[in-house]
Amino acid sequence: MQLFDRGGRTPRFTEAGRARASQARRVLRQAEAFERTAQAIGAGLEPELSIAVDSFVPSAPVIRALTGLQARHPDLAVKLFTEGLGAAERRVRDGSATLGLCALPSTTVQSLQMMPLAETTLVPVAGRSHPLASETRPLTRDVLAEHVQLILTDPLQRDGPSFSRVSPRVWRFVDIARRLEFLLGGFGWGTMPLHLVAGHLAAGRLARLAIEDTAVLPGVVRLFAIHAPERPLGLGARWLLAELQAQRWFDEGCGVVDATSG
Repeated sequence: MQLFDRGGRTPRFTEAGRARASQARRVLRQAEAFERTAQAIGAGLEPELSIAVDSFVPSAPVIRALTGLQARHPDLAVKLFTEGLGAAERRVRDGSATLGLCALPSTTVQSLQMMPLAETTLVPVAGRSHPLASETRPLTRDVLAEHVQLILTDPLQRDGPSFSRVSPRVWRFVDIARRLEFLLGGFGWGTMPLHLVAGHLAAGRLARLAIEDTAVLPGVVRLFAIHAPERPLGLGARWLLAELQAQRWFDEGCGVVDATSG
């Protein structure tokens, strides 16, 4: 195969030569990546890091932490699952995820290693056009029960769990973003993390309901990173966990606090 055309003063690649040179560069890059990965694994970096994130966890701090992880360990393969209520915990338990980032862990989560990340405030809201937004009576449980309540639920558990359920009529959602769309559409009321609805409240698209019953309104939800203690974290997971704990999780004015201080 002729790789060079030597008919002129300076040898030039033939078409076949250009193709082979490009292929050779790819092979060299792959060999360098292979060597870096082997060295990193020898130093304790896991070959792959899988993370499950539930819908209560805000995306921005996770994105910042993953950006830092990619810069530090560019050859680490990362697998990300975005999950509904309860699914992040299940993935950690069955081994399909190394780390779970989730809210409202179940009582059985005690068998997992739990690291607090932050706390987010829950607020009861309804669309501006919903009757509760202009209700003049005190918003007691009886008044709330007159209206459809939009709740989050675990898709694998029939009829539950349902947190802070008051109304006998409920619409169940797995996706918190879709539930927000229905709240904005005026189809019911529900409790939402303040960081997800602060902009809609400020713009008047949602109304914050004056509910003082603590049995109806949980107040705060704690966000955790969880992993199975029988499966020790690798170098990448440990770095990511430390970065997540150091993150600023919410903007000022969202009524939330960093929970890493205990």
